[in-house]
Formats: sequence, C-alpha cells, structure tokens
Amino acid sequence: MDQDMKDSMLSALENVIDPELGIDIVNLGLVYDVELDDEGLATVTMTLTSMGCPMGPVIVDQVNTAMSELPEVKSTNVNIVWNPPWSKDKMSRYAKMALGVR
Repeated sequence: MDQDMKDSMLSALENVIDPELGIDIVNLGLVYDVELDDEGLATVTMTLTSMGCPMGPVIVDQVNTAMSELPEVKSTNVNIVWNPPWSKDKMSRYAKMALGVR
C-alpha cells in the first residue's frame, strides 16, 4: 500500500466523529494504523478513549461506513486494541486546542 492510499484512508477516517468529544478519531489519536491488502480488505487498528466506552459500537459502524466510501476498499476489519493505551498525549494539537487540553 502506498502513502497516498494510507493518506486517503486517514482522510476518510477524519469524518468519524467521537460522539462524546465532538472531535474526529484521527485527531484524537485513536487510529494507530491503517492497511489495505491486495483483495481490498482494509484493516483499521485503533483504540477507544476507555475500555467501557459506550460509543464503541457506534464508532466502529462509522469507521466501516467511512472506509466503504473509498472505491479501493471492498471490506473492512476494525481491530480494537488496548495496548498501547490511549492518553491525551496522542491527540493532535488541533484536538487539544478544541478541547482545551494542555
């Protein structure tokens, strides 16, 4: 997978907004990796802000929808991981400013 495809996938994921925080999952630092194999299977490795996040299923559905809008993607596997754990340090400067985090 080339860098342009990776950038396209991350751009699509910027449309997935965490319903509780109102910021996209890329700027929140929740997306750890994206991959696309030769058969069109997209794998999104990501975490959630907490293990008990009640919005987890909603976010996974939105990730699937965002990936399905890319013509190269035939199916999507969302791999939720807990290691490394998410922290506010993973957030982009934009997300920190929008949420008033220092």
